[in-house]
Amino acid sequence: MKNDLGLIIQDGQVVVSSRDVAERFNKRHDQVLRDIDSLLEGLHKSVEAPEDYFQESQYQHEQNKQWYREFKITKKGFQLLAMGFNGQKALEWKIKYINAFELMEQQIKEQSLQIKKLSPMEQLKLQYQVLDEHEKRLNDLENNMPLFNIECKELQALVRKKGIEVLGGYRSPAYCNNSIRGKVYSDIQRQLKREFGVSRYEAIKRSQFELAKQVILDYKAPLVLVEEIEACNNQIQFQEVS
Repeated sequence: MKNDLGLIIQDGQVVVSSRDVAERFNKRHDQVLRDIDSLLEGLHKSVEAPEDYFQESQYQHEQNKQWYREFKITKKGFQLLAMGFNGQKALEWKIKYINAFELMEQQIKEQSLQIKKLSPMEQLKLQYQVLDEHEKRLNDLENNMPLFNIECKELQALVRKKGIEVLGGYRSPAYCNNSIRGKVYSDIQRQLKREFGVSRYEAIKRSQFELAKQVILDYKAPLVLVEEIEACNNQIQFQEVS
């Protein structure tokens, strides 16, 4: 459930995205992020639990499909953050948000009371349904997330291994030729990025990781590059024979 201010119910708690707050209060999102980071520094030094105010998250940009920081802000976090927003317009938005937080919190309480009226079997079925939906959302999120750093390094290692194979082996004449070796590695990387329409490894989705590895393993060098590699390797062998 999401209202026109961007408030949602997450894990039984009403929160709002820092992006929605930035938009409503006519601020740049990076400014709001800096304000929250500054508040978190103080919260970490206090007895309060920072996650009761701000919960760091990520969102995927609709155009470039990259992932960026954001925060899910609770009612307490919003009240703390909005203290620094001044002006008549800001005051009007503060009132709207506080009223919306209270309304949605009341709806949660009412729903909780309705659930308590259900029979034990009905409550159990509802719990299974919620868990199943939550698991699906987590799987979707994980599959659409970009590759972790360790996975990018695994792809890089696989590119090097494939490059050595294409060049005729480690320390082959073609491998020792910096120009040819660079062409091979660059071509493998271009092929990989072209397959997924990305400019860097990190932009490949985690759900595509195994497919990305297979693309590297299936790589075939273009004919012009194959001829250059063979010519280099054969030329050295010919000189050794003569």
